[in-house]
Amino acid sequence: MRVFLDANILFSAAKSDGAVRAMLQLLVDRGHDCRADAYVVAEARRNLTAKGPEALDVLNTLLADLQIAAATPAAEHSGDLDWLPEKDRPVLAAAIRLACEVLVTGDRTHFGPGYGQTFGGVTIHSPRSLVEQLLA
Repeated sequence: MRVFLDANILFSAAKSDGAVRAMLQLLVDRGHDCRADAYVVAEARRNLTAKGPEALDVLNTLLADLQIAAATPAAEHSGDLDWLPEKDRPVLAAAIRLACEVLVTGDRTHFGPGYGQTFGGVTIHSPRSLVEQLLA
C-alpha cells in the first residue's frame, strides 16, 4: 500500500518513541511504500526546530526509509480539496498526485471530518484507524 504521511505524523514519530513511531515502523517492516513531500517535511522540521530540536536527527533517520517527493506549486484542483483549509490542501493534493491509497494524519481538527472517506482515490486515516486496518 502506498501511504502518504502528514507533517504531524513525521513530527510525532521523531519526537517520541511511542505509538506513531511504532506505526511507521510497522508500515516499513511490512513493505508499504511510505511517502511524503518536501512541503510536509519542511513543516515537520520547522515544528521540531521550535518544539524539540533534539529530535531532528531522529527525523533524518526516519526520512531515510521514506520516498520524499518534491513539493509542487498549488495547481487547479477538483472539489476534492474544497472542504479543507487552504494550508492543508497541499497535503491531500500531494497524496493524490503521488497516487497514494492512504493519507495518515493526526490532525483531527482539519482532517477529522474526512477520516474514513476517500478523495481523489486517497482514503484519509488517523494513525489508530490505519493500524486497526493493518492488523485486521
